[in-house]
Amino acid sequence: MTGPVLLHSLDGFVDAGSTGQLVREHLLDALEHRVVARFDADSLIDYRARRPSMTFDRDHWSAYDAPELVVRLVRDEAGSPFLMLSGPEPDRLWEGFTAAVVNLVERLEARLVVGFHGIPMGVPHTRPVGMTSHATRPELVTRNSWFDKVQVPGSAAGLLELRLGEAGHDALGLAVHVPHYLAQSAYPAAAVAALEAIAAATGLALPAGRLRDAAARTDADIAEQVEGNDEVEKVVRALEQQYDAFAGASERDNLLAESQDMPTAEELGAQFERFLAEQDGPESQS
Repeated sequence: MTGPVLLHSLDGFVDAGSTGQLVREHLLDALEHRVVARFDADSLIDYRARRPSMTFDRDHWSAYDAPELVVRLVRDEAGSPFLMLSGPEPDRLWEGFTAAVVNLVERLEARLVVGFHGIPMGVPHTRPVGMTSHATRPELVTRNSWFDKVQVPGSAAGLLELRLGEAGHDALGLAVHVPHYLAQSAYPAAAVAALEAIAAATGLALPAGRLRDAAARTDADIAEQVEGNDEVEKVVRALEQQYDAFAGASERDNLLAESQDMPTAEELGAQFERFLAEQDGPESQS
């Protein structure tokens, strides 16, 4: 390999709409790959906090689903190699874990490290999927941020990007905006947006056909659920007005120049509670 890209997506942190999970599963299902590095799960994972599954068969234990934190060598549709780090987010030894990944990046001379996941946002499903990007160099950031300076709970992925930047390596993070009322459901449209952003940033030839088909089916299901429900339609229209006002003000200094009387997050959540309960699980939508 010459200057490979390293993608990373870990379970355990925020992943609204199962965005990172859908992208990982899609790429590993569609592309040739093999494991080239393993992390010591026994040292990194708290089994009592996230108990692995075991199978009991009549009168004996027959299987154990051991957690795996691995790096895979994957080849895109053009045959170009790239790396993918996936598995559970470490519960401990974050500094040791990030140091090991930085060492791997340096040994393999990776040219770019890209992380991706979904975050819940007060946006409607009827508008284009948005995204917040962040990086170790301003030149790598391609999407305007909806945030100013905020303090949030940390993650191993966030610490990895920070440490890569301190070591002088290029790293990019993609946080896809998922409508907050769909955050607990699989939302393939967000995965499509993530995949397209990854391809644009890296130049990799990544397949997206099956994800786009899944997104079209899910969007049709959501439209059917919303149609005829006056309460839900009212909330969606309010979110659309807020989104359009924000997008229309994006060229001005004050993005929220026109204040609007919007429902609170608690009110929105209550109005969508029944809607969420009717959504299908990830398996039927992917």
